[in-house]
Amino acid sequence: MWPVIAAIGAFALIAKAFSDDEEDDENEEREKRVFISFAMEDEKYRNYLVGQAKNDRTPFTFADMSVKEPWDDAVWQEKCRKRIRKCDGMIVLLSKNTWRSKGARWEIRCAKEEGVPVIAMHVKKNDKAAKLPELGNSKVMEWSWENLEERINRF
Repeated sequence: MWPVIAAIGAFALIAKAFSDDEEDDENEEREKRVFISFAMEDEKYRNYLVGQAKNDRTPFTFADMSVKEPWDDAVWQEKCRKRIRKCDGMIVLLSKNTWRSKGARWEIRCAKEEGVPVIAMHVKKNDKAAKLPELGNSKVMEWSWENLEERINRF
């Protein structure tokens, strides 16, 4: 009986080794996991961005990892950090509201601490907001499909 159990165990280990290689191949082509940081007043822009990514004509895809509902103050940073840590990058939707958004500014600092690349994007073309100190040397880009595709592919 033990030889049969040992053989099954050895087969399982070999099968897992081969499936791990297949998972690595799948990960190369998976959607990018992107955390979208925004001031709550700018939620409609987050919704536009997520909607834009689902459009068949859009040349990029990503899985939205942003916080979609408020969490208890005592635990939101812990849960938020776990989500940010799992992401390939962060997009900051930059508006005049972002400067006053303690949550968005904390998320940017968290991404930097976790080594997650951060890009910022103006939500309005003709009414640009000031760059946040938390963004450091990160560039702020104009919102366009081409800019998003280029930056998301760099994550």
